[in-house]
Amino acid sequence: MSFPLLTTTAVVPAAGAIITAAVPAARRTTAKYTALLFSLATLVLAAVAMIRFDPSGPRYQLTETHTWVKNFGLHYDLGVDGIAVTLITLTALLIPFVMLAGWHDPDPLETADNRRWRPTQGFFALILLVEAMVVIAFEATDVFLFYIFFEAMLIPMYFLIGGFGDRAHAAGEDEGARQRSYAAVKFLLYNLVGGLIMLAAVIGLYAATAKQLGTGTFSLQEILNARAAGRLHLATSTERWLFLGFFFAFAVKAPLWPLHTWLPNAMGESTAPVAVLITAVVDKVGTFAMLRYCLQLFPEASKWATPTILVLSVISIIYGALLAVGQRDIKRLIAFASVSHFGFIILGIFAMTSQGQSGATLYMVNHGISTAALMLVAGFLITRRGSRLIADFGGVQKVAPVLAGTFLIGGLATLSLPGLAPFVSEFLVLVGTFSRYPAFGIVATLGIVLAALYVLVLYQRTMTGPVKAGIEGMSDLKVRELVVVAPLIALLLFLGVYPKPVTDIVNPSVRHTLSDVHKTDPTPALEAKK
Repeated sequence: MSFPLLTTTAVVPAAGAIITAAVPAARRTTAKYTALLFSLATLVLAAVAMIRFDPSGPRYQLTETHTWVKNFGLHYDLGVDGIAVTLITLTALLIPFVMLAGWHDPDPLETADNRRWRPTQGFFALILLVEAMVVIAFEATDVFLFYIFFEAMLIPMYFLIGGFGDRAHAAGEDEGARQRSYAAVKFLLYNLVGGLIMLAAVIGLYAATAKQLGTGTFSLQEILNARAAGRLHLATSTERWLFLGFFFAFAVKAPLWPLHTWLPNAMGESTAPVAVLITAVVDKVGTFAMLRYCLQLFPEASKWATPTILVLSVISIIYGALLAVGQRDIKRLIAFASVSHFGFIILGIFAMTSQGQSGATLYMVNHGISTAALMLVAGFLITRRGSRLIADFGGVQKVAPVLAGTFLIGGLATLSLPGLAPFVSEFLVLVGTFSRYPAFGIVATLGIVLAALYVLVLYQRTMTGPVKAGIEGMSDLKVRELVVVAPLIALLLFLGVYPKPVTDIVNPSVRHTLSDVHKTDPTPALEAKK
């Protein structure tokens, strides 16, 4: 029996969460290092999985299959394609940086009139628990197994948002607590509603397989094989309803306009590391699931819904960028920028071209890195000033030039400057979209112009000009903070000039997905010679 690498990659952070939570309350530093050690071990396992993955091999590799509940067709099925193994590696890479960036976030909070303890062990244990659930969601090839962890990850995220919120609240601690509670509940309710609708679709899919195959199954591979062999055929109306149930849940998680409104609240009220966990890690499960489940299980319904989804994607791109331009809060600006970026990702997925889907997958990776870099540096900035409001900053580059420089690079990556990683993915998405849907590709380019506007204006207002009151004594980045930011910037530069290591892994999976929906790249029309 081969070593269960995928199971181990998910079990290690889960075990780390339990052990971290069990560290005595007085030994907060021990808990931090324990959690960091387990996150690094998970990164090593993810790297091994990526090294062992063969892009020219079978579609799903490192597979593990065990019967779970035989009478209900439940299986413990794990397997990764190029897209999944890349996103698992991204997740494992970001978690140690999230922990280091939030090293002091859960420390005791002291004010003039009270002393409130924030459970350090709980904070780091919850981060590891989220990592474990996200990893197994990427690995699952059983629909019901995926659904369990798709929903379960909401619970630790709820406590991270509501229990460890941002301390830099302009309205004071009491109002801050109320806003954090509101943001956490809104996050939970939106995603629970999406999940319940998906559950109905999951049950409907099981019923359809039971009716036609004799025994119901949730196995993705069994369902795909049965459809390919002609033993399973979903009626057009049935397939469309099931597709909508799955897509709705993923569009909430992604998030796609108009289901996005929980994201600015959740990111705005979270600490910067938790905000990174939301948008760079958890939200990627939604866009990943569109590729794995919507397109593979419901190919005809996916093509039927494509025009509507493309319209919603373009609205997300423009709407998110416009609202980012008008923000006064740094973290909410980055949140609305992420709404715009997710619009690009979903646009690339449903453009149904190899360039579009390769660009969308690469965009998931590059957005995770660039948003982590920008948000974490913004978190360092906010912690020093004690405010999230753009108007409270000015002249930072004169007193903290390294902080300002890293903030600029993160911002330039967010606007997809050539030479930085997001440019390649955004370019591929636009080329892939334009080749099949030129009107959508043209309109989407407006998002690039607006991104330049909100990023450069943000930098100008916070970093340039005269030094504002409260900024004079601001310290520059410390060693721990440089350890967080420097590798992310290095990755942005490396993938900006050489994305081949990622594209070589994801491209075969993209070709499989296009084959599932019976799509090929458009053939360029050549003008006949006279």
